[in-house]
Amino acid sequence: MLDWANIDTVLLDMDGTLLDLHFDNYFWLEHLPKRWSEISGISVSDAKAQLKAEYDVLQGKLEWYCLDYWGKRLQLPITELKREVMHKIAMRADVPDFLNALKKSGRNIVLVTNAHPGSLSLKIERTELSNYINELISTHEFGVTKESQALWHKLQARLGFDPKRTLFVDDSLPILHAAKEFGIGHLLAVANPDSQLPVRQITEFAAITDYTVLLDEILLSTRLA
Repeated sequence: MLDWANIDTVLLDMDGTLLDLHFDNYFWLEHLPKRWSEISGISVSDAKAQLKAEYDVLQGKLEWYCLDYWGKRLQLPITELKREVMHKIAMRADVPDFLNALKKSGRNIVLVTNAHPGSLSLKIERTELSNYINELISTHEFGVTKESQALWHKLQARLGFDPKRTLFVDDSLPILHAAKEFGIGHLLAVANPDSQLPVRQITEFAAITDYTVLLDEILLSTRLA
C-alpha cells in the first residue's frame, strides 16, 4: 500500500486519524447545542440548526477549529463543556501498535492538527499520544489551517522535511488534496474516523480501516540512522 523504504517523516492528523472522531462529533453536534439551548433558552432543534449553518460557513477555516471564537460567539466556556464529556475521548484501538511500530522504525513522527491548542491539551491529558510522537503541532500557531497551501510551506520551513519522502495521514479528503497539491509524496486516508458511523468508500487515496495491516511493512523497512 505504501512505499515505506522511501518514507522518512510521518505527519499525522489527530481527530479521526489517531483518536476516535466520535468525541468531536458528539460534542459539536449533540452536547454543545444541548448546553447552548439550556443556557440561551432556545430549543435544542433550533440550536442544532443554527450551529450547523455556522459550521457549514466556517468549515476549513481557522474559526471553525477555534475554541476562543466559539466561546465568544456563544458566550460559553467551551473547554469546560468539553470536559463534561471528556470520558468519550479515546485513541483508536489500532493506534498504539501503529505508533509503536513507527517509533521503532526510526522515523520522525509529528502530529499536525487543526485543533485549537486547548483541545490538543485536553486530548493529550486524556490519552497517551505524547508518549509516541516526537512533536505535537497545532496549526493555530501558524494562523492557517491544513486546507491552506500557506500552512504546508510554513510547516516545511519549521520541520525541514522532504515532501517526496513524507507520509501524511488524515481522515479529511480536502486536507489530503491540499497536501497532494503541495507535493507530499505519500498520502493515506482513514475510512472509518468515527467508530459509531459506517465506513466511507474512498477512491482517490489509499485508505485504511485498521492500521494493523501496515505493521509488518513498517517494521521490515526500519530506517537506518
